[in-house]
Amino acid sequence: MSKAACRNVIFGLGAAAVTLLAAAPAFATDPTAKWCAGVKIAAFPGGPQGGVFANNVYNGFRQAELDLGPTVTYYFSDWDPNKMLTQIQQALATKVDGIATYGFGGEAAEGPLVDQAYKQGTIFTSLNTALPDSQKKWAPHGFGYVGAPNYLAGFSLAQEAAKRAKLAKGDEVFVWGLKGQGGDRGQRTVGVVDAFTKAGAKVIYQEIDSATNADPNAGTATFVGVMKANPKVKIVVTDHGGLTSNVGVYARAASLKPGQVFFAGFDMSPNTAQAVKQGYIPILNICLTKKFGFSGLDINTAGAFVDSTNVDAVAPLAAKEIR
Repeated sequence: MSKAACRNVIFGLGAAAVTLLAAAPAFATDPTAKWCAGVKIAAFPGGPQGGVFANNVYNGFRQAELDLGPTVTYYFSDWDPNKMLTQIQQALATKVDGIATYGFGGEAAEGPLVDQAYKQGTIFTSLNTALPDSQKKWAPHGFGYVGAPNYLAGFSLAQEAAKRAKLAKGDEVFVWGLKGQGGDRGQRTVGVVDAFTKAGAKVIYQEIDSATNADPNAGTATFVGVMKANPKVKIVVTDHGGLTSNVGVYARAASLKPGQVFFAGFDMSPNTAQAVKQGYIPILNICLTKKFGFSGLDINTAGAFVDSTNVDAVAPLAAKEIR
């Protein structure tokens, strides 16, 4: 077929489409309330119900549910990757239209579940922790990501903390994180450690145990023990929203004096705007894919640093658990 003939076919189909749309009821072009009604979604806030960060993500999910109209089932996982994987399998068994969850399991464990989802017609999208291989494979079919590039986020935070605390070579820093967790989640802690190592600091590292992961108060004795064993620690980084929210408790328990140690961490309590974005946008992603055939959305939620100079602007919204 000649190029001219091809053009005629293309334009002919376009004209036919216009005619059909004109005769059909209004759909995508007219504003419609609850336009995602009838779509069933499994949503994973991540941590325990009412917990730090998890509740903010839940609030984002709920707002999207109220705005858009899907039916949403919530799975609270206590920040336990294995529990989350089991719950994803349970959600898949219910044949929901979409799943919005974290990539904590890593590609090896979670990738096959993503494949299963798309093969059965379930849209799968991630938040907070990426599944880059799965996203590359399934993005045209709706797999998106809402969150920060985790390694860079960790590296940047440590660099900023080192600058503000005037860190010198040989100074001691304590990093309390999840380096051992699979996939992209552990990379944020790796980024923190790499930045401090590059700066010449002595890094004292402690993996967050499962009890502290679920309940930050369970880690108080661990923190006190590390600080007593390493009294020259200049900077403490907590790579966990719950632990970051609890640093005041840790500092008092360790009898630290004001200004003695510089604290830095992620997901300040009651958290940042990214938590709500990470809840709302994945629901929107699934709805757009299900209703209108959108490919996956990729939203970088990395933002500015919050400290004593600008926290007052965040505090009123933080009290409402939306920032």
